[in-house]
Amino acid sequence: MSKVFIDTNLFVYTIDKKDSVKQEAARNFIKKLVDNHIPVISTQVIQEFYVVTTAKLKADPVIVKNIVHNFHNMELVKIDLELIEQAIDISILSKISFWDSLIIAAAEKSNCGYVVSEDLNAGQLYRGIKLINPFVEEEQADIL
Repeated sequence: MSKVFIDTNLFVYTIDKKDSVKQEAARNFIKKLVDNHIPVISTQVIQEFYVVTTAKLKADPVIVKNIVHNFHNMELVKIDLELIEQAIDISILSKISFWDSLIIAAAEKSNCGYVVSEDLNAGQLYRGIKLINPFVEEEQADIL
């Protein structure tokens, strides 16, 4: 069973009421990942999730904290100096943003086979990790 790193955007869609289609798709996809794989997140994902949902979506911070508490059911990668240096290398070599590179570095550290994200190029391989767009059914078929 492959580990799957879940990027922030998928969690944000689960509470974003502006796009009910993506909200439902994100919820269903995360449920399938939790049921069939070992989901992995990083401290970066948790921080971004809290900031985006409370600042941009104006979600109640207490509700968001309760959602964050449920992340205990997932493997957590802590961002440290070594991981930041790896992300810088990935960013330079792959010509992607530092923040996206930090996601790749965290996924690599936890031996994930996949990263689920809407932000990176679907199908692309970074350091042997395949990027999957959670809203493209053909992409989902690769891991579900």
